[in-house]
Amino acid sequence: MTNQFNSESKVMRMLLFPFLVAIRKKSKVPGVMITQFVEELPAGKSHPDFTRKPIALTIQEGKLAFFKAIITGDPIPTVKWTRNNGEISLTNYRVTCDPSSREHQLQIPNVAVEQADTYKCIAENEYGRAVVTATLNVIEIGFKKSKALQEAREGLTDRPRAERKDGDVDERFWELLLSADKKDYEHICAEYGVTDFRWMLKKLNEKKREIEEQQAQYVEYLGNLRHIEIKNNGCAQFEFEMDLKDPNAKIYLYKDGEMVPFSIDCDEKHSLRQIGRKFMFTVNGLSPDDAGLYQVDVEGVNVFSTDFKIPMVDFLVKIEEVKAVEREDAVFECVLSAPLPKISWMGKSVPLEQGEKYDITVSEDMLIHRLVVKDCMKVDNGIYAAVVGIKSCNAWLIVEADNDPKNHGKKAAQKFTVNMPEPKTCNFDSAPTFTVPLKTHTSPEKYECYMSCAVKGNPIPHVTWYRNNISLNTNINYYITNTCGVCSLLILSVGPKDNGEYKVVAENSLGRTECSTQLAIRGMPYGYDILLCTNNSSLENSNSSLVFLFFSSRMKIFQDVL
Repeated sequence: MTNQFNSESKVMRMLLFPFLVAIRKKSKVPGVMITQFVEELPAGKSHPDFTRKPIALTIQEGKLAFFKAIITGDPIPTVKWTRNNGEISLTNYRVTCDPSSREHQLQIPNVAVEQADTYKCIAENEYGRAVVTATLNVIEIGFKKSKALQEAREGLTDRPRAERKDGDVDERFWELLLSADKKDYEHICAEYGVTDFRWMLKKLNEKKREIEEQQAQYVEYLGNLRHIEIKNNGCAQFEFEMDLKDPNAKIYLYKDGEMVPFSIDCDEKHSLRQIGRKFMFTVNGLSPDDAGLYQVDVEGVNVFSTDFKIPMVDFLVKIEEVKAVEREDAVFECVLSAPLPKISWMGKSVPLEQGEKYDITVSEDMLIHRLVVKDCMKVDNGIYAAVVGIKSCNAWLIVEADNDPKNHGKKAAQKFTVNMPEPKTCNFDSAPTFTVPLKTHTSPEKYECYMSCAVKGNPIPHVTWYRNNISLNTNINYYITNTCGVCSLLILSVGPKDNGEYKVVAENSLGRTECSTQLAIRGMPYGYDILLCTNNSSLENSNSSLVFLFFSSRMKIFQDVL
């Protein structure tokens, strides 16, 4: 349908306007392709352009999916939506337009898996045409076993993978790679599902040459790119060094393809500070909505792109007030809801680093983070904080004077205090319950896959792992451990045979419970990036100790006991 529309448009233009030309123009919005049909635009007239482009969308099947675009141009352009594989019919799609705001929408009610595709929005008037693409990914609910078996019988799983086309990859992928360090290529490719590295490097070099030619028109020097990160004062900042050929060249900031106003006032939401050749962009008052792809353009040419991700992590256990006698060590400890290799520690509003005064450690599962303030003195009194993304917790450190003259000037021996609760007469017997069920996960082929869950109960429950209702406890292809209620399963190299439903059953003399999840393998012809979790426990929780877990791919085996 797309090719038919384009060919018909070309024929009509040749018949009606034989004098038209085709001049490629640069849009201020990255990813928009503009073709101008005349050499010079008449006064007050303009070719179509996008001030807001539709962005890639990943949504669960059955939901309402929609693409939005705001289009300018004089005369008002005609707008058409198409898709690469299939037609857009009024029975399954709705096309709307708001003349006042010039907003166009393609709505897909009750979206289905087969509607996942690359969509195009084409705007055209007599002076030009603007085209932009956006990818729709649909997450399938549940795993269709019959479909998988049918494809396996027909040998579809062994068919060669079709050659990847440029339109199959989200434009954000290339924009990130153009500004990324080489050491970050692997995880960016894994995030966007690109496994053909030879093809990626070839295309990337072509795009680098193209963008460098465009940048050379306005930029004399570009270097020292520092990607966006959250600073200790609660803002996010990215910076780079740049020499402009024209100091008056216009600089634009975009977030997810939409232009963002900024100011030189550092108190504004988005601000720019320039010191010599260094440009520093700051985002203040952070919230989850601030996550996205930030881009800086000079006169419509992209010079820098950075992806801002706010970790979806919270504190399960926050740091608490610590009292220490002079020359003792003080320990702050917190537990996260998801594994992170590093968090930020603050002492009296000053960032703390590993060294002679401070010892910063993290457990092997990356859930428990610890700060040790060594050899406490009165000057160490104050508020200390643990910071993770936009979340933080704080507590006081109170250093008390050592009144023992024998210890004057000497470092005190480390003391450990265990606060034992008063004994109570109660029954701790309880049926098994999952304190943390299996988590959502999608794993690429040939990667490690690590699943964990935490269960409690008294007597200690017996735990059994199943895949597609077949016990795995004696299967040597799976590494299964159970440490103090943390039950884990490791698949060293994920393959098509590992696709399916995984279930953990815990039972003791007082009851039985189970939780399950669906493992989707990225890269399989019939696989979808989907994971459903259920926790089917109708039993009451007991007061047994809580054990934490995490579920991720390419992680080491969980060894620490909380």
